[in-house]
Amino acid sequence: MPLIWAAISAHGFGHAAQVVPVLNALSRLVPNLRVLLRTMVPASFFEHRLVVPWELSAVQQDIGCIQDGPLAIGVDATWREHHRFHLTWEDRIQTEVEAMRAARPNVILADTPYLAVAAGAQAALPTVALVSFTWDLILSKYAAPPGIADQTLLQSIRQAYAKAGLALRITPAPKMDIFERLIDIRPIAEPAASAREQLASILRLAPGERTVLVGFGGIPLASLPFADLEPLTGYRFLFDGPIPTNSHRFISTKSLPFSFKTLLASVDIILTKPGYGTLVEAVALGTPLVYVRRYNFADEQPLVDYLHRHGRGAELSGEDFACGRWEPAIRSALNLPAATVPPAAIGAEDAASHLVRFF
Repeated sequence: MPLIWAAISAHGFGHAAQVVPVLNALSRLVPNLRVLLRTMVPASFFEHRLVVPWELSAVQQDIGCIQDGPLAIGVDATWREHHRFHLTWEDRIQTEVEAMRAARPNVILADTPYLAVAAGAQAALPTVALVSFTWDLILSKYAAPPGIADQTLLQSIRQAYAKAGLALRITPAPKMDIFERLIDIRPIAEPAASAREQLASILRLAPGERTVLVGFGGIPLASLPFADLEPLTGYRFLFDGPIPTNSHRFISTKSLPFSFKTLLASVDIILTKPGYGTLVEAVALGTPLVYVRRYNFADEQPLVDYLHRHGRGAELSGEDFACGRWEPAIRSALNLPAATVPPAAIGAEDAASHLVRFF
């Protein structure tokens, strides 16, 4: 039976959110397709999202970034963990090669672990990188601490990526020059159907009251300025983390009978960081977005540019976010006129049309 090996970075859920629509689209072209998910992303993420039969093999594929919440990157810790990861590089490669040869997949798809790219090439299997950024681009923004041979490590990562037979660069994305064969594909988004009326009924919204989804992706946000925001009238904040038991302004998303994707399609505005999945879905849905930037992540500027070109967005400074001064940015985003029509978010179909030739 046809099998695809999908190696997925577990730095948040953004990479998995890109891969799932591609696998679903591919399953419509390849009868009896099976998927081996090689990732540390929990199985719960793929349940009710991935329609093709799949098996999870929980093996670390890369480091990503070491973070204290979704907005703060521990630069020194990130470099040190990459250094440790590469100390056992040859053993990791051998483990992946042996597992790939045992599984005998038709193709290796990597979003975006360079380990899988290098191992796939060594196993003499077709290897495709699905990329909105690469980890060398991320690391190159950070100064390494003493004792870390940063240029040697970056070169090792680039050499691994360069072994991909094909790279599919997802719109929007930064410039990449390490792949010999690179094809641009359209944005990947798979918005859910709206449940706006049901949500309004459950929340018992007052006339004119707006819903704000506060979601920063797969890396949890530990706390919010609840006390500063509680007096703010006219808004109800849906938060995917713990909230005070006596809050009237905040509602836990876990208390609602909707998935996060359905909430994305059902609220009036989204408050987040510029991450691929949430931002591109907001643009596809036409939902205004307020974003808090990190200013040191390589794909952030292309995403922000894409939002302002095709969607409605307003920046909230880190200081104003921490202090609860959210309302001006929210009002600004809500009052923005409709933007230009975005590119069709059918990058998953684009990717599947390139992958199907391996079956």
